[in-house]
Amino acid sequence: MNGFSLRDPQVVGTLAAATLCLGGVAVYFALRKRPTAEEIERQRREFLVQTGRIIDGTLLDISELDANEVGRPVGMQLILYKYEIGGVAYECSQDVTALCDLVNLHECRLGFPCSVRYDTHKPENSIVIAETWSGLRGTASSAAARRVVPNPPQSSTAPLA
Repeated sequence: MNGFSLRDPQVVGTLAAATLCLGGVAVYFALRKRPTAEEIERQRREFLVQTGRIIDGTLLDISELDANEVGRPVGMQLILYKYEIGGVAYECSQDVTALCDLVNLHECRLGFPCSVRYDTHKPENSIVIAETWSGLRGTASSAAARRVVPNPPQSSTAPLA
């Protein structure tokens, strides 16, 4: 007969190890730190900056909502824009509240062209501005990627002859 006995030490050890592993995985998923909504949005912007395709769009409007309207303590600042891909027109908005140090909404020129980065697999997933990239045109202070980094000082030694 080729059966398993619960009295066999190898079977008991295997069951104990499997139970510990499953318990460890359950504890990990129960206690792990879940990303906040801001972290998820920052990761989405990073993904689009790295892999997104750039297309021309148009700034439609800016909107500033009070904390009472949104239910958030700080309120919300939105950029509304549109773009067209393959004959399909998309109208989107981007929450730029977290990027307020990179963009001044009052300097944005409505109706002007802008560059839009979008996900080729989900074209409705798009951005106009991120921490390291800006598709806004004509507003130099709003471009995070346009900051000039000073060159390191060069040594003044003469070349060897």
